[in-house]
Parts: sequence; C-alpha cells; structure tokens
Amino acid sequence: MPAPRPALLEVSGLEIRFPARLAERIPGRFDAGDRPFEVVRGVDFSVHRGELVGLVGESGSGKSLTALAILGLVPPPGEVVAGRILLDGRDLGGLAEKEMRAVRGGRIGLVFQEPMTALNPVLALETQICEAFRAHRKGGARPGANAARARALELLELLAIPDPVRRLREYPHQLSGGQRQRAMLAIALAAGPDLLIADEPTAALDVTLQAQVLELLARLRRELGLAILLITHDLAVVAESCDRVLVMYAGEIVEAAAAEPFFAQPAHPYSRALLASIPVLGHPAPRGALPAIPGQVPAADQLPPGCAFEPRCASRIERCAGERPPWVDLGGGHGGRCLRLPERLHGDAGA
Repeated sequence: MPAPRPALLEVSGLEIRFPARLAERIPGRFDAGDRPFEVVRGVDFSVHRGELVGLVGESGSGKSLTALAILGLVPPPGEVVAGRILLDGRDLGGLAEKEMRAVRGGRIGLVFQEPMTALNPVLALETQICEAFRAHRKGGARPGANAARARALELLELLAIPDPVRRLREYPHQLSGGQRQRAMLAIALAAGPDLLIADEPTAALDVTLQAQVLELLARLRRELGLAILLITHDLAVVAESCDRVLVMYAGEIVEAAAAEPFFAQPAHPYSRALLASIPVLGHPAPRGALPAIPGQVPAADQLPPGCAFEPRCASRIERCAGERPPWVDLGGGHGGRCLRLPERLHGDAGA
C-alpha cells in the first residue's frame, strides 16, 4: 500500500484571540470583562495538492478569519496565540514579514468575496495582473513589461474572458460581475501559486455565473494541479465541487469528511441542520416557510460552557450544556465534535 501523500497545507491547533478591550471599540457588542476571548479554537485540517476542500458554516463561524491566519493577515488587535500552519512542511508562523509577503501571492493566492472592493478602481486590469506577476514570480530576474503583459493575456485566455486584449485596458467598473471575479482569479494565479484560497467566490453572482466559476475552479485544479480551499456558506456549492468538507461552527471544526459520505450521512447535528435548511425543488416547506436553524451563532465572548451548538441543537442531551465535546473519529477520515457521536460507532445512526 503506498504511503499517504504529505499535505501541502497543514493547520494544527490554531487559536486566534482578541483582547477584552475590543469591547470599548464596539459598545454593547461584547461583555467579556477582563477576559480575552478565542474567536478560532483548536482548528485542525489539511489540504493536499490537487485537492478541493470546502470550509463551510454560517457567517460568524470563523471561516474567513482562519483564511487570514494562514496568510498572516489576522487584523489587530487579534492575534494567533497557538497552533502551527505549515506549507510544504515550512512553518509560516516563524517567517519574517518580508518572507511572508513572498508567500502571499507567490505560493498562496487569495480570491476575496467581493471583487469590486478588492480590485483597485483606478488601475486598468493589465496593471493589476502585471503587478502581481512581477512582484511574486518565483526565481530569476524580475520580468519585464512584455513578459508580464504576455502572462496577463495568457491568464485571461485560460480563464475564458472574451476579447482579452481589450479587457486588459479596461477598469473594474467596465467589467461584468463574472468578469470581475475572473479578473480576481487572474491576479491570484499570476505567479503560479500552489494553493488558492477562495473566500465566497460565488456569493455575489447569479446562478449561471456561479456554475461558470465552479467549473472554472474544477478546470484549474485539473489542468494546473492547484490545491483549493473554498470558503462558503453554501452547501450546494460544496456538493457540486469539493473532494472533502470541513464544517465550522463558533470557531471550531465540528465535522470533517470526504464529500460523498458527508452528504450521504452527515454525523454532526449542525451539519444535518444545515443540509435540512436547503430548499428542495418540488418539496415546498409547510405554509411556504423556508426551513431554518433556530437562533444564531453565538458571539465569541458569549459561548456556552459546553457545546457551542447546544442552545440550537434538536439532538441535545443534558451533558451537552456543561461538557465540551471532544473530537470523535468515525473512521475513513470522517469525524466530528459531538457527545453523541460515540452512539454512531455502536450502530445508532440517529444520534
């Protein structure tokens, strides 16, 4: 049996903390006294070369903050207080800022959620792509203007943007929503990264454009061997495109599984609730109401003492209110963080 492939990206024990003084900046939002609070808590996951991994959860779960930690961009006064982030075995946490800048855009590309706020409105598309290529291209002398422009044209053609020569001269406001998203991809891919982090890349697009972007990501993975971490709240997007699924809730990974077994038999009550909240064509909800999970993700400084999902969980038991659940390995790369998961190991699929 061949040895398992080493992961391209390994995140282990990641914890991100914000100080209690943040309460002074947002009156009425926090009530933590003098106690700092963890927004991301003990997060572990990996991404292999050529793999597309979906990180899913509601807004406020800590998905985007986890991505920013990988890139060394946690906004102050937040800070990474524990854990390791390895890229090809190299500890990113120990890099000086100059070295980390070479990783961003060079080894890791990032696609932001809203391209109109991420793209520079006063620079033509050619300038933005060429700047990324010249700043982060690996090895050799800094490429000249002709080489950079040739790379920009190559990327627009790869991303199937029509009339690429004309588009290079245009500004973000002259592009459609789908073209802006592809422009962001071109900038992220300019220097040939090994890993692409795509933060809600389809959130601002209609259904047709969403399908085009997902197909494009799948093609980039096949043709370039690109590893992709796809951050989204949309499980339908994950079902369409991902190899593995990581479910995040209140700063923790609460379930991890390959996509097929996850959608066939989700283990965590939160995962089941997320899937149940997806409208099904031909099966209208009673009285026209859309299915929903009651309540909301708790604020980071107001987590319950036990399971963070307990106040919203339809499967909770008395222990859940006071006991933080450990990680339970269900086998085959499937696991989760729930006190009732051991029941599944003994054949109770309803746990």
